[in-house]
Amino acid sequence: MIELYPAIDLLGGRVVRLRQGDYADETVYGNDPIAMARSFAEAGSLWVHVVDLDAAKSGDPINRPVVAAIVQAVAGVSKVQTGGGVRSVADAEELANAGVARVVMGSAAVREPSLVAEVSEVVPVAVGLDHRSGEISIHGWTQGSGLMLDDAYELFPTAAVFVITNIGRDGMLEGPDIEGLTRSAASAGAPIIASGGVSSIGDIEALAKIPGLGGVITGKAVYEGRFTVSEGLAALAAAQEAQS
Repeated sequence: MIELYPAIDLLGGRVVRLRQGDYADETVYGNDPIAMARSFAEAGSLWVHVVDLDAAKSGDPINRPVVAAIVQAVAGVSKVQTGGGVRSVADAEELANAGVARVVMGSAAVREPSLVAEVSEVVPVAVGLDHRSGEISIHGWTQGSGLMLDDAYELFPTAAVFVITNIGRDGMLEGPDIEGLTRSAASAGAPIIASGGVSSIGDIEALAKIPGLGGVITGKAVYEGRFTVSEGLAALAAAQEAQS
């Protein structure tokens, strides 16, 4: 089952999108992330993907009360997957206690892979592997890690899923990296969630053909009116039915 993950990126409590992870290149799409999350749930999405961009960059989880409020707003309809600043078991415990269904660990996972196994005992972990030309980036995409994507999967045997983001495509509406994602899905050892570049229903249909794909994150395409969450869900369902 391939799920749609409509995304809410939080910066200073607002809903924003960055171009290629550049904090100096943001577009604000609203001041009410809770209402945004509720609209995604009402459209039928079983998941909402929330990123605390402030925490990803600084480590200060200033948006955590907003994340908790989003969980409450969509409870019973949608699950919340959240990342940004999840750097310890204590962070994961706080989010799990708030009702978050899955945490995304990026920089902390790459720096200390064993931490993923520890956190996995508290709450399921999606390991976020954000890359530029195959090299994993960390600290809100501001630094290279030296670790290559193809070498990363085996470091995280307890990962529930991997979120693969091609930074060069994120927020660009230029289409996802189908070839790279197909390679990742074949070698990851766990389902992958595709992130970055989704611009159309056609992109969703193309992604749905990748064996081993677990989900698709979409942000800017929805905010820019390229398609609605309902249309994205319908396209995924139709594509999967056609393949069954």
